[in-house]
Amino acid sequence: MSFDQKHLLGIEQLRPDEITTVLDLADEYVDLNRRDIKHSDALTGLTQVNMFFENSTRTQASFELAGKRLGADVMNMAMQASSIKKGETLIDTAMTLNAMHPDLLVVRHPHSGAVDLLAQKVNCAVLNAGDGKHEHPTQALLDALTIRRAKGRLHRLNIAICGDVTHSRVARSNLILLGKMENRVRLIGPPTLVPASFAEFGAEIYEDMEEGLKDVDVVMMLRLQKERMDGGFIPSEREYYHRYGLDAAKLAHAKADAIVMHPGPMNRGVEIDGEIADDINRSVIQEQVEMGVAVRMAAMDLLARNLRAIRQYGETS
Repeated sequence: MSFDQKHLLGIEQLRPDEITTVLDLADEYVDLNRRDIKHSDALTGLTQVNMFFENSTRTQASFELAGKRLGADVMNMAMQASSIKKGETLIDTAMTLNAMHPDLLVVRHPHSGAVDLLAQKVNCAVLNAGDGKHEHPTQALLDALTIRRAKGRLHRLNIAICGDVTHSRVARSNLILLGKMENRVRLIGPPTLVPASFAEFGAEIYEDMEEGLKDVDVVMMLRLQKERMDGGFIPSEREYYHRYGLDAAKLAHAKADAIVMHPGPMNRGVEIDGEIADDINRSVIQEQVEMGVAVRMAAMDLLARNLRAIRQYGETS
């Protein structure tokens, strides 16, 4: 398998063949997770520490379940009650962690770049579970796996990402990954939520939802991240849904076999109509959750292999 990374900090650092390696191994873990006995010994003897400086339900649960199914000793640190809240710096936290000798560190942080800083200071493999508005690499990888399994390939597809791109680390990571895999990506939303600067990623930008959805293979909706908004980005949720919420009329402009995605949590009646979200013929939202566990298992497995090799043979040139 081709995967040379010491950490998983973002999609930007991954080569296309490394992305494929993660997805291929994740496919194997999907099969494992569907068995009666969902256990592997890939991380046996290793310690996984989950540090979430932002509240999370599905991502933290997914990483915890992934680690336990691989046989790791998993510890969740309650960062809301941690020494960080008492004034300890991130560097001091890293030094404390080093003294505990963890092997895998999963970090979500509200500030872009904080996870990269930790990775420079700790003696273990670090996985970015989302940092500010920067990246969320495992979300992009699980989205990629979901698309590949649904469409039979992950290249030369027309993919629309709709909604709050401005505040979305999910959108950024997906843009980078889908571009690396030779897909055509459209960003759809009001100018306040889809700045023209995102064209630098090679994306096409649409303000009109129906025009942007024309003949696409994949429709990826994004959550309105109101907790990151400090101004009037939309006139009202009702108006937003009217223009940009995914309903049957708008979806009709996509290909007849187009799939519908959402990273969750969903705001029904704001970003997406409830019937569309629950449509078993079009929606793959529940499959995304399932793929998330498998992708995180694959990522931690690959990083653990490299970690063991480094500890045994030292850094390679």
